[in-house]
Amino acid sequence: MDLLHTLCRIAAPAGNETALTQYVLSYIEQEQHSWRVQPTVLAGDGWQDCILLVFGAPRTAVFAHLDSIGFTVRYGRQLVRIGGPVLEAGSRLVGRDAQGEIDCRLTIDEETGEIGYEFTREIERGTELTFHCDFRETETTVQSCYLDNRLGVWNALRLCETLENGIVAFSCWEEHGGGSVAYLAKYIYETYGVRQALISDITWVTEGVQPGQGVVISLRDSLIPRRAYVERIRRIAEAAGIAHQLEVEGSGGSDAKELQHGAQPWDWCFIGAPEDNVHSPDEIVDKRDIASMLALYQVLMREM
Repeated sequence: MDLLHTLCRIAAPAGNETALTQYVLSYIEQEQHSWRVQPTVLAGDGWQDCILLVFGAPRTAVFAHLDSIGFTVRYGRQLVRIGGPVLEAGSRLVGRDAQGEIDCRLTIDEETGEIGYEFTREIERGTELTFHCDFRETETTVQSCYLDNRLGVWNALRLCETLENGIVAFSCWEEHGGGSVAYLAKYIYETYGVRQALISDITWVTEGVQPGQGVVISLRDSLIPRRAYVERIRRIAEAAGIAHQLEVEGSGGSDAKELQHGAQPWDWCFIGAPEDNVHSPDEIVDKRDIASMLALYQVLMREM
């Protein structure tokens, strides 16, 4: 879990993913010599803060978003949400502006509900703040802010160790409206002819999805994937004997929304471990679900 701990500590709110992008590129450079296949790495100018890794003769692409939720400093001591963070007065927020390091507390006006911060000085407008990382690991769980989606990134990087044919796409802005998957998907489709995708992201513990019962294969959220594609994935999971759960939701979304709304005929399926305390500083995931998530991705990328 050392890699996951490191990923969770790096601030990368939507729109400012650069630090995490640089870390992932450094990790790839250091580790790819031990991977089964060395990929073509596409990043830098023209890709914004996204990364594409192309292995062998790809048939399927895995999408994992780098960004997280957070806050932007407005005027005075006001904050504006990035994505949908849980709001709890007193939550510890960290960041940095031109005057130095920031370690402050979230405030909520009892009358108006407006959010702000408590700190020894005013923070420069436009500064991003994120939850302080308190990474906790037990024999059975990991708990931290930003497991959504650093765990999806962890899964994608671990997948790279054995991947022979496929594409791994690290995207940006997912938590705040998206915007990068559209051009990534267009390039992948037009360059490699790939049009089937897996979404390496984290979903919710609900009354129908429980921790420790296996990775979640989502039948739908606010969008509906093509049923024939999802059924194919289910058959592979069942044949492999990998613990998994089925999810049916009427809300929520992921990088899949840009695939669904795009001009290319992409098939997609959201596959991820369930977490509790979503979008809070205390997100928690069962290690058994992490293990089954990686195992299923390894099988799918080999057989699809």
